[in-house]
Amino acid sequence: QVQLVESGGGLVPAGGSLRLSCAASGRTFSNYYMGWFRQAPGKERDVVASISGSGINKYYADSVKGRFTISRDNAKNTVYLQMNSLKPEEKAVYYCVARRRPGQIVVVTTVDYWGQGTKVTVSS
Repeated sequence: QVQLVESGGGLVPAGGSLRLSCAASGRTFSNYYMGWFRQAPGKERDVVASISGSGINKYYADSVKGRFTISRDNAKNTVYLQMNSLKPEEKAVYYCVARRRPGQIVVVTTVDYWGQGTKVTVSS
C-alpha cells in the first residue's frame, strides 16, 4: 500500500553527521505519523525518532536527544533525520516507518509500514 524509500546512509567518522531522507508514496502523507527505527548488529530494532503529520509533535529516544532532529516536508512526501555527533555504537541499518492510525510511533507494534532500510556505518 505505502512504499517508503530511504537514502543518505553511508560511512561517517565518530563525531560526524549524516542526514537521512525517506520518500513516501501516496496522497495522504500528511495524515501519517512518520519515524525512524534502527537495528544494530545482534540487537533489537528500536525507535530513534518519530513525528506527527503536522510536524508539531516529535518523539526522540533518550539516547539521541540533543543530537538528532526529525523533520518532514509534506509537500515533498519526505521525512528526514539529521544525525549529529554520531557514536560508533550507532552503526546500524536505519528504517523509515509510517503509521496511518492515530498515535505516535514509539515501539515496533505501533508501525504499519516499513522501508527497506539504509545502512549507517560509524567508524571509531
